[in-house]
Amino acid sequence: QVQLVESGGGLVQAGGSLRLSCAASGRTFNRYTMGWFRQAPGKEREFVAAISWSGGSILYADTVKGRFTISRDNTKDTVYLEMNRLKPEDTAVYYCNEDFTIATMISGGALDAWGQGTLVTVSS
Repeated sequence: QVQLVESGGGLVQAGGSLRLSCAASGRTFNRYTMGWFRQAPGKEREFVAAISWSGGSILYADTVKGRFTISRDNTKDTVYLEMNRLKPEDTAVYYCNEDFTIATMISGGALDAWGQGTLVTVSS
């Protein structure tokens, strides 16, 4: 069972930036697609971004395209989410998870139990 630990959240003003990290342990990290999800208060969890195990394929939700960048360092078993030009509507708890492919991930797949997530609050 892989354990995922998210970090890097915080309070930031609109237009600001944050970098989230997700550290994984327990399985060969670099064989799976990794993704970021978020859940705003009163809403369902939604897909944000995903990156294939090689880094060669990346997908973003339309709401973050052009502002967020996902990357991974397989030597550190870590996936990152660089968030720029943040908006109040980006306020949410951000989670990471893994799945076999980007296609299965955006179809609702998630291989591991959800972690605690990291809270991002964007003030207007």
